[in-house]
Amino acid sequence: MNPVYLMGALIPLAFLSGWWVARRRGTRRSGAERHALSSDYFRGLNYLLNEEQDKAIEVFLRLAEYNRDTVETHLALGNLFRRRGEVDRAIRVHQHLVSRPNLSDDMKTVALLELGEDYMRAGLLDRAETLFADLAAMNAHAPSALRHLIAIYQHERDWHQAIEQARRLEKMSGESQGHDIAHYYCELAEQARQHGARGDASHFLSQAFEHDRNCTRAYMIAGALQVQAGDYKAAIDSYQHAIGTGIAFVPEILPPLLECHVRSGTMDQAERFLRDIIERYHGVSPVLALTRIYRERDGEQAAVAFLTEQLRLRPSVRGLMALIDATMDKVSGDARANFLILRDLTRKLLEGQAMYRCSQCGFGAKAHHWQCPSCKHWATVLPILGVANE
Repeated sequence: MNPVYLMGALIPLAFLSGWWVARRRGTRRSGAERHALSSDYFRGLNYLLNEEQDKAIEVFLRLAEYNRDTVETHLALGNLFRRRGEVDRAIRVHQHLVSRPNLSDDMKTVALLELGEDYMRAGLLDRAETLFADLAAMNAHAPSALRHLIAIYQHERDWHQAIEQARRLEKMSGESQGHDIAHYYCELAEQARQHGARGDASHFLSQAFEHDRNCTRAYMIAGALQVQAGDYKAAIDSYQHAIGTGIAFVPEILPPLLECHVRSGTMDQAERFLRDIIERYHGVSPVLALTRIYRERDGEQAAVAFLTEQLRLRPSVRGLMALIDATMDKVSGDARANFLILRDLTRKLLEGQAMYRCSQCGFGAKAHHWQCPSCKHWATVLPILGVANE
């Protein structure tokens, strides 16, 4: 750890604590006692700067025994250890605070919340779950405890418990949790669909729509269920509703939607729909889909002409690769060799690109995730619109 960083983080904290102690207890402490307290603080800081964390902890914990004003300092110290990945030391600091007999109820609750976060960071989810459940039952900082519980149940994929705690949080805080609850039901619906339990899946989807009428993911799962039942017309309606509620997810929705049009023999309807989408969506996926339709119906020349026109309007590396592939058979000799080099370069360029990015935290990915792996928000990982992406 950079000593400069530690100095910047801890010395102001030490001075503030020292000033507060002097102000609060100046009339009751002797000069010798204040001097001893100040010396202890700086001895602890010196241990930290010399990477002797265990000795530093001993000093700060001794201070906590006779100085109640060091609670904030110890909370900050435990937080620092957790952020540095030294979770065992963070647990030790926060457990000591919790065990103090003279700690106020409010400060003890804060220390318990911090201890629960330590347990989560250490992977001790059973301990964290018990601690947060107890806090929520006592209504002590319940919203924070419930949010932590929800995070644990999401990690464990216990969607029923996540739904229950999210409903409690909504009732207690007044903040709508409908968006997240809808995704929990979508997780349950997808599990049921994959196991062939279409009735259960439909039930979970109806619950998802109750909490979020415009849940794009629920419409997509409904479409998949209808495909399994052979009802392609209903599936087409569901996928089109999905695009209507979440046009950003066009790259995920178009493949199953077009497959339904193929199976139902309604490619004219598909063409009209894609032409409408192109006016509203600026990525390349609908362009490539229309190019394939024109190639099969009107021939290679018509498809190349359409794709070339669209690439002038919306330059795209993926579109360029499709154009190169479409024209490879028409060139030979040096021109063909140059085309092969260009195709390899464009392919390598795409291989190194993230195709999706979280709108909340900026996490980049090559594949779509309904829940961001980084910040855990739902439906925030979207296709990146750009020359080298979508």
